[in-house]
Amino acid sequence: MTSALSNLGAGGTQDVSLSDTANGIHYGFFAIMGLVSGGVCNVLGPPLTLFLGTLGYALYVGALWCHQTQGTDWFLPFSGAILGTTAALLWSAQGEIMMSYPLEKDKGKAFGIFWAIFQFGSFIGSIISLAINIKSGKLTAVATITYIVFIIIIFIGILSSFLVLGPNRITRSDGTVVKTEGKTRVCFDWRMLALLPMSFASNYFYSYQAALNVGRFDGPTRSLNATLEGAGAIIGALCIGFFVLDGTRFPRRTRGYMGLALVTAMTVIIWAVALSWQITFTRADATVPNLINYRDKDYKGKGALYFFFYFGDAAYQALVYWIMSALTNDPFTLARYAGFYKAIQSAGVAGSFAMDAVATPYLNEHLASWGLMLVSFPPAFLVVRSIKETNYDSDDEKLEKSSEGTGNTVNPHGVANA
Repeated sequence: MTSALSNLGAGGTQDVSLSDTANGIHYGFFAIMGLVSGGVCNVLGPPLTLFLGTLGYALYVGALWCHQTQGTDWFLPFSGAILGTTAALLWSAQGEIMMSYPLEKDKGKAFGIFWAIFQFGSFIGSIISLAINIKSGKLTAVATITYIVFIIIIFIGILSSFLVLGPNRITRSDGTVVKTEGKTRVCFDWRMLALLPMSFASNYFYSYQAALNVGRFDGPTRSLNATLEGAGAIIGALCIGFFVLDGTRFPRRTRGYMGLALVTAMTVIIWAVALSWQITFTRADATVPNLINYRDKDYKGKGALYFFFYFGDAAYQALVYWIMSALTNDPFTLARYAGFYKAIQSAGVAGSFAMDAVATPYLNEHLASWGLMLVSFPPAFLVVRSIKETNYDSDDEKLEKSSEGTGNTVNPHGVANA
């Protein structure tokens, strides 16, 4: 919902400098809190952690509203700091649920479904923004009633957190239940350290892609690009989750190799195409007279590029989550993995927004984003090599059949059934 509201022009966030500052603070606090959010989740449990984690989003929407109506610049960075703190809790709990509740054979599908739902709000907001832009030629201020509706929806989501079951109340559809251990120290797990480059790079490119969208395209075209981004993210997550990472024809480790090879190939091709465009202009060309409209000849191929930017992003994110979820089934450990991943990811994106805030040349941002992704693949390959066919029979995975025949089960997509 927050992403959808931003795509509608909430808060007058066309102020790129203020937006970069707020995002930098947000992700900075996110990075710090992410280091401990997994432990907090293990103490409080997913329902309460989700509840606390979603509160920051309501405050942030309120800050966007105040900035638009009252011009309160200070409130946006402040709420960004609060949101960074609470969002780390949300994503740790979400990661625990998504990676530990489904069956091993369905963890890629679980990510695909989650990511599609996650991106759907942004996709809808972009479509609305596109319709408004095409009709009026610009995106006007978001109406007060829109803020009120979105805040109500967010509060419904906040309250729904208590409908989520804790891991100790879950029985999977094959009758297995997980006895949580959570003894792993993430900082001493070589596999998570090997995934550190991938974690750092996984959102680093967002500021560059957003800066290009603002600097090179007019309002209607930015909305069109955002719509294509959402479509690419949804389709990409579902494709790699269902047909590659959870394919049934190959062993688990082979599927990991296939996913890594696919993501590597997409990263090389997509960013090479982007580079061929990037070298034709600089930041000095990012002026109003030079803005590209979707009807212009210069727009040819740019929409497809934004679609595949986020298609590739979804595949990249899916691969990281799938690798982490293949290392263990223990919810406590996976909560720590998720928190660590989001912490390092947020540190990377905080740095990238800081880089963009000082008007770093586009080409430098492009090469930094692309280079970080490329160097992340060899260490990830080593982690994939360590993946076992199953963790159900591992000594540290205390799995037992439910002998009571009652309780809650999780269907193949990780959704709890009473």
